[in-house]
Amino acid sequence: MLLDMNTILIKDGLLVESDRSWRADLLIEGETIARIAPVIEESDVPIGTEIVHAEGLCVLPGLIDAHTHYHLVSRGTVTADSFIQGSKVAAYGGVTTVIDFADHDKNKPLAAAAQERIAAMEQEMAVDFALHQGVYGIPNDLIPQLEVLKATGITTIKIFTTYKNAGYLIEMEGLKELFAACKKLKLLVSVHCEDDALIEEAEKKHSGRFAPKDHADLRPAEAEYRAIKHVGKLAGELEMPIYIVHLSSARGMDAVRELREAKVQVVVETTPHYLLLNREKLEGKDGSLFVMTPPLRKLMDNRVLQDALVAREIQVVATDHCAFTKEQKLASQDCRTIYPGIPGTEELLPTVFSFAVASGRMSLSQMVRLLSTGPARAFGLYPQKGSLHVGTDADIVLFDPEDSWTISAENMHSAAGYSVYEGFRVMGKVVMTYLRGRLIMGDEVYLGKPGEGRFVPAETSSSYK
Repeated sequence: MLLDMNTILIKDGLLVESDRSWRADLLIEGETIARIAPVIEESDVPIGTEIVHAEGLCVLPGLIDAHTHYHLVSRGTVTADSFIQGSKVAAYGGVTTVIDFADHDKNKPLAAAAQERIAAMEQEMAVDFALHQGVYGIPNDLIPQLEVLKATGITTIKIFTTYKNAGYLIEMEGLKELFAACKKLKLLVSVHCEDDALIEEAEKKHSGRFAPKDHADLRPAEAEYRAIKHVGKLAGELEMPIYIVHLSSARGMDAVRELREAKVQVVVETTPHYLLLNREKLEGKDGSLFVMTPPLRKLMDNRVLQDALVAREIQVVATDHCAFTKEQKLASQDCRTIYPGIPGTEELLPTVFSFAVASGRMSLSQMVRLLSTGPARAFGLYPQKGSLHVGTDADIVLFDPEDSWTISAENMHSAAGYSVYEGFRVMGKVVMTYLRGRLIMGDEVYLGKPGEGRFVPAETSSSYK
C-alpha cells in the first residue's frame, strides 16, 4: 500500500474527549481523522506514513479560543497581534480555531462587514477561524440582513449594554426587535454585560484621579449583575438562549444563577484572567498593563468563579485576546483612555490546566469541554471542530502534562511583549499542534503558513437544539 496523501499515525497517546479519555492510536489521512483503535499496527498503514510516538502525552482536540480580537482597529490605533501574529500565538497555545469579530459598519449591510472581515482573515490566518457579528444598531430591514448573515455562515451576533458614547448601545425597544428576530432565525445573541447608566453614575460620583486602580470602581460588579438580569429577562420572555461573554464577578454569577432558577437558558463564558488575577494588579507601577473591560475584581470573585467553573456552571473559557504593546498600554495612566485589553490566547491551556487539572479539581475531559467541545457546540462548529471523531478535521494537540515551566515575556509569542501571567509557574506544555493534519507547531518551531487558515461556516448553536 503506497502513500498517496499526508498520512500520520499517532501511537500510544492518551486521547481526551469531553466525555472520556482512553489510550488508543489515531490515524490521520489528509485533513481528517481516518481511524481510531486501541492498536493500529504500523504494517496496516501506507508505506511512508509518519509515525508519531505519543507515549506520556495527551492527545487533545484542537482548542477553540471563542473570543479573540486580532488586528482590531480601535480608538485610532490597531492591536499588536495581526492575523499573522495571532495565528502564531494560537499555534503555540494549541489553539487551532479562533472565533473573532466583525464590527458593525452602520453604513453597510451586516453581511458586507462580515464578508470583508472574512476576506481579510483568509489572506493571513494560519489557523482556522469563525466569526461573531457585532450589531450596534437596528437596520430597517433587520430580518433580511440577518438571513444573509446566517447564509454567510455566521450564527452568533454580539451586542453591548455599555459604550453608549461610542455608539454601541442598543436601547430597549431595539433590543426587543433584535432578540425576536434572532429567536426566529435561531441566531445566538452574545452579550458584553455592563449597565451603562450605573457606569455613568459611578463616573459622575468619582472624585480624584482616574488611575488604573480606579477602573474597578468606575465599572463595578453591580453593573455586570444588572446588565445580565436585563438581557436575561428579555431572553426568558422570548424563551431563547443567551450567551454571556467574559463573566468577571461573583455578582455576575449571582445574576446567572437567578436567571437559571427562572428557567432561562444561559450559556456562560469566563476567562483565565478573571479566574486567576485580581485588582491588586491595577495598583502596581505598571497597572495600565492590566486594564481590560470589565475590570479585574477581588480575590473573592476569583474564588467564586473558580468554584462555579469546577461545578460546571460555566460552559466556556476563552481569552478575550486583545493585545496592545507595552508602549501602547503605558502611554496613558488614565483608566478612561488606556487601551483596554490584554494578550491571552497562548496562555489559555497552561493556566487552566494548572489551576484546574494539575490541582486535581477537574478532569482532563472537563477541561476539554471548556476549551474545545463547549465552544464548538455553543457556536455551531461541532463535531467538525472540538472532537476526535473519525471523519472530522484532524485538529490535534499533543500536550505534555508533566512539563513544568514559567510563563514570561521571553517565551510568549504575542507582539504585546508582555504577559499578565509573568512569573506564573505552570504545568503542561503543548508539544505539537496539527491543523487539519498539518503540523503547524512542533518542538517550539512554528510552521504555520499565512493564508492556510480557513473560514469555518457555523451551523445553529446547540443551545437551540
